[in-house]
Amino acid sequence: MALSMVYDEKVQEKPSIQMVSKSQYAINRSALNLSEAVAKSEEEGGGCRWLMQFSLLAVSSIDLNEVSLFGNCPSALICCLMDYLKEVEGKRVHDPLGRKMSKSERRILVPGPVIVGAGPSGLAVAACLKERGISSLILERENCIASLWNLKTYDRLHLHLPKEHCELPLMPFPPDFPRYPTKHQFLNYLEAYAKRFDIRPFFNKTVVSAEFDPRSRLWQVKTRGFKKEEEIVYQCQWLIVATGENAEEVVPEIQGMNEFAGPIIHTSSYKSGDSYRGKRVLVVGCGNSGMEVCLDLCNHNAFPSLAVRDSVHVLPQEMLGRSTFGLSMWLVKWFPVRLVDQFLLLVSRMMLGDTARLGLNRPKLGPLQLKSLSGKTPVLDVGTLAKIKTGNIKVCRGIKQLSCHTAEFVDGRVENFDAIILATGYKSNVTSWLKEGNMFSEKDGLPRKPFPNGWKGECGLYAVGFTKRGLLGASLDARRIAEELSVHRSWPFQHVRHDNHDL
Repeated sequence: MALSMVYDEKVQEKPSIQMVSKSQYAINRSALNLSEAVAKSEEEGGGCRWLMQFSLLAVSSIDLNEVSLFGNCPSALICCLMDYLKEVEGKRVHDPLGRKMSKSERRILVPGPVIVGAGPSGLAVAACLKERGISSLILERENCIASLWNLKTYDRLHLHLPKEHCELPLMPFPPDFPRYPTKHQFLNYLEAYAKRFDIRPFFNKTVVSAEFDPRSRLWQVKTRGFKKEEEIVYQCQWLIVATGENAEEVVPEIQGMNEFAGPIIHTSSYKSGDSYRGKRVLVVGCGNSGMEVCLDLCNHNAFPSLAVRDSVHVLPQEMLGRSTFGLSMWLVKWFPVRLVDQFLLLVSRMMLGDTARLGLNRPKLGPLQLKSLSGKTPVLDVGTLAKIKTGNIKVCRGIKQLSCHTAEFVDGRVENFDAIILATGYKSNVTSWLKEGNMFSEKDGLPRKPFPNGWKGECGLYAVGFTKRGLLGASLDARRIAEELSVHRSWPFQHVRHDNHDL
């Protein structure tokens, strides 16, 4: 649909709003027609990026703040451009004629922020921005939202924290959801969230690089589509990194891995224990995922062993009738963290017993202190310890080496196994594509500044979902970024204004 026709439709959607003057209306349509022509030229490899900027200048030179065709949206015509760019991009991707594009990079100027990642963090910041009238564009490498939850989680997964601590901004969970929603319930919630705020990411767009250009004062975000030869550069004033702490699997190097005869998979590929019935399975890693995978294997009549290299805090999921997490957050408001840690460990020992006798040694620091300093999350027991106590799950020391069918542990013990599952977690991949060395650490791909100051960088760079505090921390980041951009924003090319007050 022609861009000017989109504009006409938006005008018709709210007839109760006072219409612009005829002369101004003609100017608006002319600017949009120019933008459409330039976009079409750009699509055909015309390389008219500066003309596109000129057309945006023509649109933005109007006092857009008083054109209220989109309710709270601060820039009706800019929104038309954003919608049109999405429509053009969608048509181009699904073009049945397979038109050949220019070998040179296509460039698209984005009037609002570009968000990298359509997980819960990306959705949260997009919704908070939209609430404040700011349109954004989300780039997602997979073909769905929340790809980690959709594609890389096991079937029995539930939220480990109560739903009130996991909801995204502006929309609570449905009241009929259980206290700990299932994976599928959480995904349904995210789909409803995206629909409510009309969040429509660009899927199959892998960001290969993002770099700030000091000459144009714009971020250059280069993407590669489903067909790897297809490259597009999105230019924007604000870049929001929402790829999170769990973008790539961590696969440790274990001596003899290539010699092991059975399958070795990461938990990102594990769905259920159904295919492991009757098999001896070694699970490497004793975090929440490793403990729950062991429990799932037990429930499917497999024989799991848990390789534990480091010390770990295991706490009951609930204590004194409340969630352990919620109780902890309440207590730290009134008491020192060290005192709260002592209380948690005392109650845990009363409820779970001495975990060291099971081969699960506790760290010297308390669970909250350790979480604050290192980001290491305590394990919330959902039934695994009971299986360890009955001998259904064996606890082993760290692995020294693997051979054809066996694993030798650091204490000299040797056991036979049919399969190995790596519950070794995930890591950030930001440093592999973001060409910036100030905000993110090259060591771990996380913000250098500690919480709560890691959300804001320089030159319009922001981060959401890197707090090591789960969905609660991501929601806090999203609200801060939206507030920052709504208060301090200076929309591209909108500094030229008319004195025409007939709008």
